[in-house]
Amino acid sequence: MKADDRQHLGETPKALVAALARVLRPLVRLLLRHQFTYPMFIRLLKSVYVEVAANDFALPGKDQTDSRISLLTGVHRKDVKRLWRGKRAVDIVPASVPLGSQLVAVWTTARRYLDKRGRPRPLPRLAAGQSGPSFEELVASVNTDIRPRVVLDEWLRLGVARLDEEDNVSLVVDAFVPEKGFDEKAFYFGQNLHDHIASCAHNLSGSGPAMIERSVVSDELSEASVAALAELAREQGMQTLHAISRRAIELEREDAKRKSPRQRISFGIYFYTEPSKPEGE
Repeated sequence: MKADDRQHLGETPKALVAALARVLRPLVRLLLRHQFTYPMFIRLLKSVYVEVAANDFALPGKDQTDSRISLLTGVHRKDVKRLWRGKRAVDIVPASVPLGSQLVAVWTTARRYLDKRGRPRPLPRLAAGQSGPSFEELVASVNTDIRPRVVLDEWLRLGVARLDEEDNVSLVVDAFVPEKGFDEKAFYFGQNLHDHIASCAHNLSGSGPAMIERSVVSDELSEASVAALAELAREQGMQTLHAISRRAIELEREDAKRKSPRQRISFGIYFYTEPSKPEGE
């Protein structure tokens, strides 16, 4: 039996168990808040175990079998046979997410839509009678199949944009993470955590060069200092995100001319605060 197989059969490093317990605590808080019970979580976890084992742990040159998936995961063969379809357990993308992300990326990075300070400028809703950019033009530059008014109504509902008395549309957010749309926020919750954890898991595996995964920690701060740092993180972080986004758009245009395998990237920021533990804990 190979060392990797022995580890899957129970010899899990204690440091990894401790790290997983810490990762799961905020997740369990979220699940309990939304009445997502332990049996519901176990059913979902079982299906994901089978999916990952089936798709990512096949032996080269050999067909994947129910028995091997059962050995790797500890899931009974009857359940493996029932669950294994070679598909993701759950894969739902709200319709507003792909188009919304593209539009906000263009609005926050293309010079045509920025003011002198490099911030997204308010745009007239209609293109008629306008010599400069408009919201209609912005939407049409990304997708001509959806009417700009439909996009605007959805953005107003989600709190992504604001329409003033002069019929100008202003962007309320720095990135497409709506304040009101639970489905949209849940989608980004899953995508961002997936990519962050995948990056950390890659680094723990030791296969290939390490990916960027850094943080700054300080635990002796007043509330006023935390607020100041939160504002600094937001300002500096958004500048970095916009710079990466602008360069990504430029490179996508250049790569469109080349015939080569495609990859996706994800680069993000986060800020978190909580009370420091009492001395001695």
